Amino acid sequence: MSSDDAGPASRDDAILAAAAALWAAQETGQPCAPLRGALAAHGVEAAYRVQEINIARRLSRTVRVIGRKIGLTSPAVQTQLGVNEPDFGVLLSDMVVPDGGVLPAGAVLQPKAEGEIAFVLGADLDTPSPTVADVLRATAFILPAIEIVGSRVANWDIRLLDTVADNASSGMFVLGSPARAPIGFDFADCTMQMTFDGQQVSAGTGRACLGNPLNAVAWLAGRMHAFGAPMRAGEVILSGALGPMAVPAPGAAVEVVISGLGKAAFTVGV
Repeated sequence: MSSDDAGPASRDDAILAAAAALWAAQETGQPCAPLRGALAAHGVEAAYRVQEINIARRLSRTVRVIGRKIGLTSPAVQTQLGVNEPDFGVLLSDMVVPDGGVLPAGAVLQPKAEGEIAFVLGADLDTPSPTVADVLRATAFILPAIEIVGSRVANWDIRLLDTVADNASSGMFVLGSPARAPIGFDFADCTMQMTFDGQQVSAGTGRACLGNPLNAVAWLAGRMHAFGAPMRAGEVILSGALGPMAVPAPGAAVEVVISGLGKAAFTVGV
């Protein structure tokens, strides 16, 4: 084999091995070791390829892609992971926990909760360099949401390549109520409060999400256009955390309230 052949083969081997490790972690409930060492030579695009492989494994007649999530929208978290832009993952139909429902025990490895705003698109967002005006025009309505993030990497020992490969540390999510039109909503200065069993565990504002959740969705729309997989009408977009993540104990009642928007809630199964 020539040296020209060795590079692509080793890249493919690294991608397949990382995908297999994450898949085994999900199937067995046993988190795997960090992936960044094996993927470091191949860059973030290889990590997104790992993500694609395992999403394809999950699709079936009853499981479909319903949207996207944006991660790493907090400047503090970006600094921690040594990056200067967010990442993204895929939302599937089997990731939904009904508002007020129960997160089944073990459904998400190492779960944490965060409050955010969900956008539901009424039109395609398929343009280079989209603006917040484009996002507003394409959004049918917004909802309060809770993302239940999880990590298939042991002890949340992650950097950028680990979380990207792990579908941006996606787990499940809750869409709350009521739905409202985005026009007139104060995305930057809305406040978020998250409680566990009535006790506040996290708080923040829309400015914690890239200065404004609209900025996050515009960023994602541009990235997805560049990837050749533009955001389509009907998709749900989780725009990013409005405050710090927190770890709920088994049995905890989790509630997020966003000013001017509404609330979402779920209970952690035991």
